[in-house]
Amino acid sequence: MTTREDSDPLAPHREAAFFYGLFLRGHSLTALREDIDVPGPVIDKWLRAKDFQGTFKADLDRVYHYRKRVLAIFEGLVSTEQTRVPVQ
Repeated sequence: MTTREDSDPLAPHREAAFFYGLFLRGHSLTALREDIDVPGPVIDKWLRAKDFQGTFKADLDRVYHYRKRVLAIFEGLVSTEQTRVPVQ
């Protein structure tokens, strides 16, 4: 399976930029973080599932790491925005 990240290495950056744009428009930082991240209960469900095929588990692992990468990029953008000094 070819992932979007394999075909477009900038995909996580574009997705993080999309969420950053929402942040700049006043969306809740907490809500955006929750939208980007994979919730703990979902991860637990993935880990407990016994009927997933081997390749599907690998796909879930890629999804998890992709979402964490997008979240890290987003956090970097937000922290830069919050430390920026306004120009007068």
